[in-house]
Amino acid sequence: MILPYDQGLKTNARKLRGDMTDAEQKLWQGLRRKQINGWQFYLQKPLGPYIVDFYCAAASLVVELDGSQHFELEHQAADQRRDAYLQSLGLRVWRFDNRKVLLEMDAVLEVIRRIPPNPPFSKGGDTPNAATSIPPFEKGGLGGIHPNNTDNGKEPT
Repeated sequence: MILPYDQGLKTNARKLRGDMTDAEQKLWQGLRRKQINGWQFYLQKPLGPYIVDFYCAAASLVVELDGSQHFELEHQAADQRRDAYLQSLGLRVWRFDNRKVLLEMDAVLEVIRRIPPNPPFSKGGDTPNAATSIPPFEKGGLGGIHPNNTDNGKEPT
C-alpha cells in the first residue's frame, strides 16, 4: 500500500538527506542496503504532512531520532500529534535519542532488528495493531531506548 504524502515535501526531504545530523548519518549506515532483516529503509521520507527520519514499509515502522529540543513541552506536544497521525496510517513509531544512537549504536540496531515484521495479509476485519508511540526520552532508564518501545505491550523478541 502506498501511503499518502504532500508532494511539496519532496524538495525539503532531499535537502534533509543532504544535511543529516551525526546521529542520522550513523544510524543510516546501519539501516541502509537492507542490513536489518532484509528490510528496505528510506531516509527522510515524506508521509502525509510530515517528513519522517526513517521509514520501513515491510515493518510498518517509522524510526525518529530526537535531539535535546524534544524534551521541551512544545516539542513533546508536536511529537504526540505527529505520532498519532502516523499511527492512524497503521505505522509503529519508535523514537531514540541522538545520544543513544551515537554512544550505543549496536544496542539501537538490535532493538530495531527485533521488531516483528508485518504479516503479509490479514483476514477478516482485524487490522494489525500499531505500537503505541513513545514519548520523548526521559533521563535515566534505558539511556535513550524508551521502555514503551513495544508492540502491543510486549518487548520485541
